[in-house]
Amino acid sequence: MNKEINNKGKVVQVIGPVVDIEFSEASMPAIGDALLIQIEGKKVVLEVAKHLESGRVRAFALASTDGLARGAEVEGTGEGLKVPVGQEVLGRVFNVVGEPVDGKGPVAGAKPTPSEGAAYGVMDRSPVNVPLLAADWVSTPEDVDAVLA
Repeated sequence: MNKEINNKGKVVQVIGPVVDIEFSEASMPAIGDALLIQIEGKKVVLEVAKHLESGRVRAFALASTDGLARGAEVEGTGEGLKVPVGQEVLGRVFNVVGEPVDGKGPVAGAKPTPSEGAAYGVMDRSPVNVPLLAADWVSTPEDVDAVLA
């Protein structure tokens, strides 16, 4: 998360996982930006989904909002959610914001990558009456890389 951006806001409404937050107009977070809030000592991440009237955003929480009240301070990160990507994450279990939850500790060496971005390309298609067998197009790790490139 970008530590240079230090946008502060206040919760004005909570409806389940949906939270409306007021910021100054100069520090309005962009749609898709991650927001941080402390609820009963736990960090909860929210993502901006919509700009409401001037100075207000609507965000959805990626964890429980139990205990969240109006007036709570919210911090804008200035960037979207990032999750770890790479060989180091194989076989690991993560929550929706990319934090390991499998009890094996932090993931070293994984590259933080935006969770939203351009979709991978689609491979050339065959007519629907011709079956596609996985063995026909993926047989080595290089083939997998080529399909995902």
